[in-house]
Amino acid sequence: MPRLRVPWAVACFVWACGVGCGDLDPPCPSWGLCRAPLALNASPPGQGCGETWWGAAGLGLWGLSSASLVDSFPIDPIQENYVRNVRNCIFSVVYPTPFKSKVLLVAVSEDVIENTLDLHISVQGTSDFLQFVSGGKVILGSVPLAHRYGGHQFGSWAGQLGDGRAHLIGVYTNRHGERWELQLKGSGKTPYSRNGDGRAVLRSSVREFLCSEAMHYLGIPTSRAASLVVSDDEVWRDQFYNGNIKKERGAIVLRLAKSWFRIGSLEILAHSGELDLQRRLLDFIIQEHFPLIAVNDSDRYLEFFSTVVSETANLIALWMSVGFAHGVCNTDNFSLLSITIDYGPFGFMDSYDPNFVPNTSDDEGRYKIGNQANVGLFNLNKLLQALKPLLDPRQKQLASQVLEGYGQRYYTRFTELFRAKLGLLGDDEDDNYLIAFLLKLMEDRRADFTMTFRELSEITEDQLKELHIPEEFWALQDLGKHKLFSEWVSMYLLRLEHNKGDTDIKRRKRMTAVNPRYVLRNWMAESAVQKANLNDFSEVHLLQQILQHPFRRQEAAEKAGYSLRPPAWAKDLKL
Repeated sequence: MPRLRVPWAVACFVWACGVGCGDLDPPCPSWGLCRAPLALNASPPGQGCGETWWGAAGLGLWGLSSASLVDSFPIDPIQENYVRNVRNCIFSVVYPTPFKSKVLLVAVSEDVIENTLDLHISVQGTSDFLQFVSGGKVILGSVPLAHRYGGHQFGSWAGQLGDGRAHLIGVYTNRHGERWELQLKGSGKTPYSRNGDGRAVLRSSVREFLCSEAMHYLGIPTSRAASLVVSDDEVWRDQFYNGNIKKERGAIVLRLAKSWFRIGSLEILAHSGELDLQRRLLDFIIQEHFPLIAVNDSDRYLEFFSTVVSETANLIALWMSVGFAHGVCNTDNFSLLSITIDYGPFGFMDSYDPNFVPNTSDDEGRYKIGNQANVGLFNLNKLLQALKPLLDPRQKQLASQVLEGYGQRYYTRFTELFRAKLGLLGDDEDDNYLIAFLLKLMEDRRADFTMTFRELSEITEDQLKELHIPEEFWALQDLGKHKLFSEWVSMYLLRLEHNKGDTDIKRRKRMTAVNPRYVLRNWMAESAVQKANLNDFSEVHLLQQILQHPFRRQEAAEKAGYSLRPPAWAKDLKL
């Protein structure tokens, strides 16, 4: 049989018709791209062997390819997996480290499995799937990669960071033409692990799985979570950095994003003076993810920066609209596609407090919820500094002007979102004051953020006029104890009269569609984690179900108390 000559990066892209690695010239590199193959690749649409792959109950015809990434950039030439400084590349090839103990599939996202990955949900019951999502085996066509990036952490340049416990296991283009990068988090050491063990624990993995899916259903750009597995492997963690090390269980989340490139991806190249590689990476990102920017446009980097500035302002305004604090807004955690990534010590605030900090290690409150917009500006400025070597003087000046407009863009979007949360139509010059007035009352009374807006969505105008707050509207009752509440209500009702052609029923319908009744409060996640530690995953599953419909009243959620006042013990909850 004649030997096939193909680029080494796609040497293991095996078609369903069965070409093997032994037929390739040159053969796979010495680090063994074909180690532990799990399944054959699917042919692209229109090129199959007579069988469609979407909706398949197994992985037999389903596959990934890393070719678009590996063929586009130089790869770290060092094959061994040890911690080191890496230069002149974007990725290192490194395989996940399988768990030593038995692995249990805790949860999957049916939406991601079926509508993004084109598999039938029954695939979750197969051994192949369990091995795949736990890092035990690699699909043919996949070249597992760890991404090299740097970042500013808590305001200071931290140097090389990178995927220290994550493996990008391939790119999947689904039947809708969407390109998704699949990544295992908690799957073992990489050259970027620094002093870490490369593992994630069940506690943080439950939170990431639930929150990334919850954010999606809230309509906020985010990475997705396909699956969560747990093992009995021992992982030791000092949860609060106080010297109290405890044994926990290792877990892995299979998560997806259109891209995992972040501000730090460009920063590391700028700081290392690798400008040709930086330009190469930027052109790749623009071509793959910014279709409205022409790749041959001399101003493409300026257009790219302008888009990232605008979309970052939009993302943070969306965070604020649901009371979400990311917790670790370092530049290495800020996506260039302006999606929410890297869920660590995040939190949805209960009582409205601009100083809410979900991360107990953030001693100075740098990433408090009220400072997220300012941190966004800081991060975008660092992005601009990284881009400047590639810009001419005119472009640098224009980029600075773009950055100066960030504050207005954020403020405009914030106002739009909160105007919608209050059911206001049109644009009134006093809307900003009305919004600010309400937030000040909420801050003074420590009113619950989520339920105050939700109950304003459910209460009738007649009840507000009479200041008759039903007992079940506990958040509004708390707010109603403020001496200026009646004044605000009068202003609000007067503003609602300016909604042309509106009715109270229409207002409430609009407001309940944008004001969630359920968010992943810290106490809810902690309750699920505590049960999960005892191998009871019922609340993980319940929350997953509830958070898929955050704007709809659900009997199971009401029974669980998810719309009630947070329990007293939640006030002492630390992350």
